[in-house]
Amino acid sequence: DIPTFPKKIGIVTSPTGAALQDMLNTLKSRFPLVEVILAPTMVQGEDAPPKIVQAIRDLNQLLDVDIIIVARGGGSMEDLWAFNDERVVRAIASSRIPVVTGIGHETDTTLADYAADVRAPTPTGAAVVVTPDKTELLDELQGLQVELDNVVDRKIRQYHQDIVSMRWQLNFLSPLNRIRNNLQRL
Repeated sequence: DIPTFPKKIGIVTSPTGAALQDMLNTLKSRFPLVEVILAPTMVQGEDAPPKIVQAIRDLNQLLDVDIIIVARGGGSMEDLWAFNDERVVRAIASSRIPVVTGIGHETDTTLADYAADVRAPTPTGAAVVVTPDKTELLDELQGLQVELDNVVDRKIRQYHQDIVSMRWQLNFLSPLNRIRNNLQRL
């Protein structure tokens, strides 16, 4: 299950790729409260699979990471081949922390995508999947504030009417009122 309001997001990707900057910008604009932990790794070439596996394992050692994004920008199928490696697929499948993949472009699919809890079409898409949108949250909060104000206003009006009614009853039943009535009758 993807947490609705993650506090910490682990990102497994190249520290030098444009994909990382795109994800960080998206995370900051959508949900600036989130903390990001980068597990830098190679994302292509023969040495990439064991490095990706180690980065996923490292993030799984941390107790407070809520979700992991495994991402890489676009490229040829050969460039993305590390994400078809069995070791990477098994590391994603066995992760105790939910994993969202954002590998390549929308049309690219790797075996890692099938092992992940959620496949996003791109690295930026992965950042969108794992975070709520602060604008939508603020709109929802404003709607709730209006609703709360209306409920409080209704309650205050009802309590005011109750007080007026009780005041009338107290005046009607007051011993002083009885005395006045009796005096008039007398």
